Amino acid sequence: MTGLTYAVLAVMALALAFDYVNGFHDTANAIATSVSTRALKPQWAIAMSAAANFLGALTGTAVAKTVGAGLISNQAEGQAVVAAALVGATAWNLLTWRLGIPSSSSHALIGGLLGAAAVAAGLGSWNLGGVLGKVILPLVGSPLAGLLLALLLMIIIFNVFRRAHPRVMNDSFRRLQVLSAAFMAFSHGSNDAQKTMGVMTLALLTAGVIPEFKVPLPVILAAATAMSLGTAAGGWRIIRTMGTRVVKLDPVHGFAAETTAASVIIFASHFGMPVSTTHVISGAIMGVGASDRFNAVRWAVARNIGIAWIVTLPAAGGVAALAYLVLRPLLA
Repeated sequence: MTGLTYAVLAVMALALAFDYVNGFHDTANAIATSVSTRALKPQWAIAMSAAANFLGALTGTAVAKTVGAGLISNQAEGQAVVAAALVGATAWNLLTWRLGIPSSSSHALIGGLLGAAAVAAGLGSWNLGGVLGKVILPLVGSPLAGLLLALLLMIIIFNVFRRAHPRVMNDSFRRLQVLSAAFMAFSHGSNDAQKTMGVMTLALLTAGVIPEFKVPLPVILAAATAMSLGTAAGGWRIIRTMGTRVVKLDPVHGFAAETTAASVIIFASHFGMPVSTTHVISGAIMGVGASDRFNAVRWAVARNIGIAWIVTLPAAGGVAALAYLVLRPLLA
């Protein structure tokens, strides 16, 4: 790729920084349940998650096309818009990580992109069909799907293994959790890394470096590497929230939550939907907890997580809008 300007290089650096932060912010999505049930030691869980995230990031570009070419119109595209979106998303990720709140990196990035585009070219620059169909509906539907499907899977498991000794059952599902955790990490890479690929490709397209929206191989490899390195750094604050504070998990719960969430995310990735892995696994954890009894879930913690879900889009969008005003003269 030739013709890279300082502005484009700055945007690419911001994108990779966001991807790295996304990796350690969302480490909990893949390994919190496995660590909390002692299916995996933390160091092994993080190493496995980093490798699986990298492999998952190489599986497609449908989500990247949605983020980079399906949410805002051409009139709003530009280096300052992309850079401001990344600043808004990264700032929100760091704040929620510091507070130990499992918010959505995906919707922080999308909110940042919409906020910056609104300031740059008005609300008319939003592709409402793409925003509603690929962002808002999955935002609501994916955690509900995670909750209901996880609850259903737990009911099936309990009926199939109703005569099994609890200790034998826990030992069996603790081993199975190694596979379900790897599946969850793989699905995370398949969806989240592509979002960064999308904004990086958008930056290259608006700068005239590439002639059409097609994710270059170096962008795919760079995004996959940055996310896996961030995952390897870990995110212990959020791991504690996801793994212990929402509901007390046994290995069977962890297996069901991870398997359900990963399946929902893989399905969404195939259809180019940038869902939140955080939302999906949180919903699945609540579903497996509710399968024992409704009050097994610490609904006050769940409520705080839900508030963070709602606030993420406008909060990241607001920061991105302010960042655009600062960055526009610098990256013009």
